[in-house]
Amino acid sequence: MVVTPRQNKLLAAAEAIRLAPDKAEAAFIARQLIQATLPHRNPGDVPLWKRKNGNLTLGIQPGINIETGRSYGYPYGTIPRLLLFWITTEALRTKNPRLALGHSLASFMCQLGLSPSTGGGKRGDAKRLRDQMERLFKAKISFHQTREEKERKGGAWLDMQVAPEGVLWWDERQPEQNTLWGSWIELGKQFFDAITAAPVPVDMRALKALKNSPLALDLYSWATYTAFRTKEIGQSRFVTWKLLHEQLGGDYANLKDFGRKTRAAFRKVQTVYPELGIEFEPGGVRVLPCNPSMTIRKEGCLPAG
Repeated sequence: MVVTPRQNKLLAAAEAIRLAPDKAEAAFIARQLIQATLPHRNPGDVPLWKRKNGNLTLGIQPGINIETGRSYGYPYGTIPRLLLFWITTEALRTKNPRLALGHSLASFMCQLGLSPSTGGGKRGDAKRLRDQMERLFKAKISFHQTREEKERKGGAWLDMQVAPEGVLWWDERQPEQNTLWGSWIELGKQFFDAITAAPVPVDMRALKALKNSPLALDLYSWATYTAFRTKEIGQSRFVTWKLLHEQLGGDYANLKDFGRKTRAAFRKVQTVYPELGIEFEPGGVRVLPCNPSMTIRKEGCLPAG
């Protein structure tokens, strides 16, 4: 069996995590963005994209370039997920909605596990990152939660602009070039409050190893949060493919296709998260009580609710 370069990187990351668990690189993601995630693929030219998980609905509206009058498009795939991990982690570290991105695009790319060596062309990481940054920073993200009681109407909503203010001086065609002034973004107050209110810790080493699969990144975050929940109550949790599909896999054609790809993605997740206990059963997956991939005991992290 031929091992691909991607598989080699995944195995190398798994070995590093296994041999040096105390050298974990803490990163965080908001609990709401585990309960309902971003698109895996480009939704195309549609006015609204949404994903539903029980009584929680995540909606995204793309920003508009006021110079051209055209939509920036939707954030999708792995890069905006890596950006959200970085944003949440940095917002928690600095306790400030204004985040410095630095003077060099190449330096910022390395923090996300991306490679400046791929060049600034259309398929290079630098071009893809710059494009997805604009899509994410200019987007409006909304959470709507309805009452569970059918006989009672009403609910709550939260509409947030990710980064209503910012400066990006970088030239993706020359990612190694330092700029005279540093780039930065200012997170919207509602977005800043939302992502720092209930953060879930994960290991950045695992994120970098799984960076080629948005489904694997979503499942890794979901698994470490679910593992924490199961260990707290001392009971396993069974989740149907249908429920997990609504939560994470709205871009897949059918449950059979989603289940097949999810099993493969879970195998990648278990490579970098060996303590994860899961069993595939007819109709879904069961998460057994086990340690989360990373636990940081501090106020606000890994909420029980």
